[in-house]
Amino acid sequence: MAQNLSSDCHEQSTVSGGSPTTTAFMFSAGVLGNVVALILLEIRRRKQSASLFQVLVTSLVFTDLLGTFSVSPVVLTAYLRNESLLGMSENRLVCGHFGFSMTFFSLVTLAILLFMAVERWLSIGHPYCYEKRMSKRCGYITIALIYLVCALFSGTPFLGFGKFVQHCPGTWCFIETHTSATKHKVFNIIYASCLLLMIVFTVLCNASVIYHLSLMYRRRKAHRGSVPRQRGLKKPRSIAKEVEHLVLLGVMTMAFVICSLPLVIQVYFNTCCKEAHQKYDRIPLLLVSANPIIDPWVFIILSPPIPRLLWDKMCKKTQFKPTQEKVHSISPVLYQSKPHGDSEGGSAVEVYTGIPGTAGS
Repeated sequence: MAQNLSSDCHEQSTVSGGSPTTTAFMFSAGVLGNVVALILLEIRRRKQSASLFQVLVTSLVFTDLLGTFSVSPVVLTAYLRNESLLGMSENRLVCGHFGFSMTFFSLVTLAILLFMAVERWLSIGHPYCYEKRMSKRCGYITIALIYLVCALFSGTPFLGFGKFVQHCPGTWCFIETHTSATKHKVFNIIYASCLLLMIVFTVLCNASVIYHLSLMYRRRKAHRGSVPRQRGLKKPRSIAKEVEHLVLLGVMTMAFVICSLPLVIQVYFNTCCKEAHQKYDRIPLLLVSANPIIDPWVFIILSPPIPRLLWDKMCKKTQFKPTQEKVHSISPVLYQSKPHGDSEGGSAVEVYTGIPGTAGS
């Protein structure tokens, strides 16, 4: 029964169900989020020179935007024309494009996220090595290599190593996980293993970054009393940056695992188990498609300057005091109690000179 359903979905020429509402919402949210994120990144770049981390963030957002435009319009077109991806092209070009895009952008997105995690790990955990080895040029070269390697691997199904097939309801094309051919199984295992390794190393790098940031916070807190007051004026800002890194990395890691790990499990399970059912295959694909939508909104909401502005406004409201109390706390000698019998003029001279007793001399 499951095999017959699989064969029907692989060859059908019309859409067998579903609704374009979900795809339209995901497409709109993805385009809006990525465009807003690119605008914010460009504004920051004009204010100060871009760092390596900002270069990687820009590359990730651009990749997510490119992936959204490569996949979602095809699905919407299939729904509008009531034709499956195979029905829109007799030579399977549309299906091949869709399968290549899904495989390519899933690998590239996770690879860039892994490189970002490694960059943060070196920057915070190994600053000397980071300053010596890492640069924006290194980032550009690494991104180009990521694109090249992922494109070569994702293109091997066109050469017979791996296979792209159409999935229900006829609006998806992805690698064939229900296969008996050995070469296709090997391709699936390599693909799933690459995703799994990137997930594991990203989680480990982010956990190490969180650990080092926690150590830095404890050291700052322990030495807070010994730091001179003049030098301690910038301390709240640095602690706020540490908190921003902790929250951003934590949310990125959770979204990363939730969106990618189900696909890895599905590919392993379907490749190794003969009795796997196809009705749950669409859920991991939807989660992978949601990852490029979540990424830009995470950066927009959790990256500076928005959290910093909110934090500053909250601090100003909670720490607001009358002007006289602030001046009194800064220079209490200027507001000493006036002795009985002194005139107002004498107290004024006393405040002006700051030297007690000069008013009567």
